[in-house]
Amino acid sequence: MNSSRIVLSGARLVLPGGVVEGDRLAVEGDRIAAITSGASGGAPEPGDLDLTGHTVVPGFVDLHVHGGGGASYASGIAEEALLAARTHLEHGTTTTMASTVTGEIDDLARQAAVLSELVEDGVLAGIHFEGPFISHNRCGAHRPDLLRDPDPALVRKLVDAARGHAKMVTLAPELPGGLDSVRMLADLGVIAAVGHTDSDYPTTLEAVEAGATVATHLFNAMPGIAHRAPGPIVALLEDERVTVELINDGVHLHPSVLDLAYGTAGADRVALITDAMGAAGMGDGLYPLGPLQVEVKDGVAMLPDGSSIAGSTLTLDRVFQRSMTVHELTLHQTVRSLSTTPARLLGLADSIGSLETGKLADLVVVDSESYDLVAVMRRGRWVVGGDRFRRAETPNTDSGSAR
Repeated sequence: MNSSRIVLSGARLVLPGGVVEGDRLAVEGDRIAAITSGASGGAPEPGDLDLTGHTVVPGFVDLHVHGGGGASYASGIAEEALLAARTHLEHGTTTTMASTVTGEIDDLARQAAVLSELVEDGVLAGIHFEGPFISHNRCGAHRPDLLRDPDPALVRKLVDAARGHAKMVTLAPELPGGLDSVRMLADLGVIAAVGHTDSDYPTTLEAVEAGATVATHLFNAMPGIAHRAPGPIVALLEDERVTVELINDGVHLHPSVLDLAYGTAGADRVALITDAMGAAGMGDGLYPLGPLQVEVKDGVAMLPDGSSIAGSTLTLDRVFQRSMTVHELTLHQTVRSLSTTPARLLGLADSIGSLETGKLADLVVVDSESYDLVAVMRRGRWVVGGDRFRRAETPNTDSGSAR
């Protein structure tokens, strides 16, 4: 553990109670030790790190991410999972889930065993199974021949393979066994997410009543809204028990649709995610996504035949910047959707998701004008950018008189 004391001064801090200018945030070990009013109207004190011109927000929490840095969580290789997690960490994601993609049940169980070790090592926050219990009609970038009905016994097999670290399972509730699996997951304390579904409005309502609490990348891979058949989107948006995932990359959603979701659900129920695959943080080219190949061109991931978007190449620092500049969300809205709301959903709000004394020192520093990422701290240690900040010096009071 890092036992040194680090004090950040002069920055704008986004706190649960408001946005403040110039307060001092002290880090000791892996925790936020204190947040106090800055001296002299926020001027850094001697020895403080001077963050004037910067904004400090809590580390980002990604509920739904398949890989990055050229690596995939679905590979079943620990080194690849570590690379993917490190890539997103360097872009501000201090807490990350590992999302799998549709595959053979036994292969998914083996992947879960590898990923579980990384959860136990503190690298990952948990495992999200996206597929194979999803609709053929809405499978997107999942191999159709590997899809399975959500038989509760099969769902339980994957959950058990994760050794207590399965946090979320995406499924289509209209399929045989779907509602029973939702109930089972809720009883087990695992998040049941509705996604890649052809469900209608009444069945989606049944799923929520059975315990489903998340909409997997809302709007994508599900029927649209019709005035006589509102479908799953309206059912998921209107229920206050449901947190809705949104992919804010300008590709998955039209800006007005994202604004509509915010206007309906609010930042307390919106979790901004990446749904990133291995190309996140990389360039164009061919990348694996589970058993499929994905072509990335101009930063957009698609199946080679152009039939479906295949995840994204996002990192959450880009989502933060886009939310602030394109959508003109407030700092509070953006922070809640990138940190506070997903932390609460994962049951981690006591330790992460907001800047408060006693919580883990997971911090992201951005430029206060451009919102470009400048630095990242995880558990009290700088990951990137900490050497950019100079220490405030003790004023020179030597009058030059003889001694």
